[in-house]
Amino acid sequence: MEEGNANKNNTLIRIVITGPECTGKSTLSADLALHYNTVFIPEYAREYVEKLSRPYTYEDVVHIAETQIRQEEEYEKKANGLLFYDTYLIITKVWFDVVYKKRPQWIDEKLKKNHIDLFLLCNTDIPWMPDAVRENGGEMREKLFRIYRQQLEYYGCNYVVISGKGYERFRHAMEAVELLLIQKKEKQYANKYQCR
Repeated sequence: MEEGNANKNNTLIRIVITGPECTGKSTLSADLALHYNTVFIPEYAREYVEKLSRPYTYEDVVHIAETQIRQEEEYEKKANGLLFYDTYLIITKVWFDVVYKKRPQWIDEKLKKNHIDLFLLCNTDIPWMPDAVRENGGEMREKLFRIYRQQLEYYGCNYVVISGKGYERFRHAMEAVELLLIQKKEKQYANKYQCR
């Protein structure tokens, strides 16, 4: 547990891949984690909803949100300097708002205190492919992109919109991560070489 607490003190760099359905979040999370020799937190919501033999409920989404937080604590211990998230509470908050028009109050409090260094907001410029779990194609997908962007701005999050197809999408994401790493290093050295 000490390692997790140490990571909260700025040693671990946290990067969330977010955006509407079918925008390459899972692929980017896995590819970035592989490239940087670290781990990513997989999307629990998809796994959970796929296993249900009934429509999901408000309580299911609460369970998903709580599990996401537990997963974060678990994966912090496995990360190698960088931790990528295939999902985050911003998506869960919007899910609550769009589907149920209400949400647990603690989600807002957690989002206001987030320790995320960078959000990669995936654009809708790749085709939406329907499956058994996805439910927001077409105009709703565009609307959700705008909502996620508004939420990131509302919470004052550092974010970059990621566009492009294939390797270009990965390259744009990697460039955003590299810029963040340079900024972190510059800040570290600026603090190190101050007069004392």
